[in-house]
Amino acid sequence: MSRGPNTRLEDLFRLAGWSKGELARLVNRQAAAQGYPQLATDTSRVRRWIDVGETPRDPVPEVLATLFTERLGRVVTIEDLGLRRSGDAGTRPSVHGLPWAPRRTAAVLTEFTGMDLMLNRRGMVGAGVALAAGSALSDAMHDWLRAAPARDAASPHDPTSATDPAGFDRYEAAPVGAEEIEALEHSVEIFRAWDASRGGGLQRKAVVGQLNEVGGILAYRHPDAVQRRLWGVAADLSVLAGWMSHDIGLEPTAQKYFVIAAHAAREGGDRPRAGEALSRAARQMVHLGRPGDALDLMRLARSGTGEEALPRTRAMLCTVEAWARAALGQGQATRRLLGEAEELFVSDRNSAPTPGWMRMFDEADLYGMQALAYRTLAEHEPTAARPALRHAETALALRVDGRQRSRIFDEITLASASFIADDPERADQHARLALSAVGENSSHRTWDRLREMHRLTGRYAGVSRIDELRRELARSLPSLPATAGAQSA
Repeated sequence: MSRGPNTRLEDLFRLAGWSKGELARLVNRQAAAQGYPQLATDTSRVRRWIDVGETPRDPVPEVLATLFTERLGRVVTIEDLGLRRSGDAGTRPSVHGLPWAPRRTAAVLTEFTGMDLMLNRRGMVGAGVALAAGSALSDAMHDWLRAAPARDAASPHDPTSATDPAGFDRYEAAPVGAEEIEALEHSVEIFRAWDASRGGGLQRKAVVGQLNEVGGILAYRHPDAVQRRLWGVAADLSVLAGWMSHDIGLEPTAQKYFVIAAHAAREGGDRPRAGEALSRAARQMVHLGRPGDALDLMRLARSGTGEEALPRTRAMLCTVEAWARAALGQGQATRRLLGEAEELFVSDRNSAPTPGWMRMFDEADLYGMQALAYRTLAEHEPTAARPALRHAETALALRVDGRQRSRIFDEITLASASFIADDPERADQHARLALSAVGENSSHRTWDRLREMHRLTGRYAGVSRIDELRRELARSLPSLPATAGAQSA
């Protein structure tokens, strides 16, 4: 079926630098390697895919995704190529293939994680593509997130009707029971604790691999209660994969995982979890110096969580929006949102069990996010450095659970706010505490924050201790370009 030029495929084709004849030969060779020796693609067929928008039959879309992933060194999915699978309906995909057709989430997460693991195995980095704008994601997902998920009418014993057979290293779909789900949920807690302590670099591949396995499990349609728990595991692992990817600078990959997490949470009927996943994408945007995009995502996150969101969840969302407002220099809005966050947090009387994904947002995190927001605002209003100092000190006093990365961020916030508040001696003390611990952590975001702090030391050049600190920072930080506006918590 044709539908006009496929500009997505055309753009990636130009980026790859192949001729149409070369791509045809590669498709035939790759298809034969995947068990389809009878496939015979030629130059004219490639031209029709690009110029006319003809959709090739299976297995060609998967073959193309593999070829472009290898060529470009980043995950390229079938949706990224502007292609649809057999049975997909609707208009041509827009951002990240949104909106996805019903029952596509398991297939998307399995395909994407399979590609991600392939890049890991071959030592590729996977960072060479721009992020989607917050407004584009928000527009694409707004109505979908607010609507109730469609009921899946598939037979509970028919794995082929739940998803299509996308993905890599996919095993035969089979049912799981309570013990297997409990083991999966426990693994999430282990990965979450490791990430908080050591950063995302060392365990990211394990999380992606676990998520790939869960995608395979979801190909079998379980009873509703079991299926909801599985979707919860998928959402948790997707958020972790996204956060770990963000932590080591794989920004487009991280954004895709956050989108997958929102889909998985909604499939499981957990709209607050979907909102939290989108708030992670918003935090990513502030870190990258795009607070306007973050606000677009936060409007979607807050409107999509529904009335069932706990006060603690709403408090967390307020702190993220406050941070974005602070980055824009909107002091009044920042203070209002932080005050609202405190009130909501205090009002959370634990009348309902706190979900595992929200237990990480404790009192220490509340103060840490307040400190970060005020420190960010202090770039526009220097008087905001004082409340930043108070909140960072409180956060550090409450950090008793081994979350080393958060402690490093609090120390950097304290040091940065001290520089702005004209207290270089105090700044030097906390900067050195952060610097002494950063070597035990694989978080690139700590490096970004230290670079931002290094910028603030410039006003004290000539002060002997600060000059020594600047030399130590220069020796310790990797020789990578600093991220504009990077101040992530």
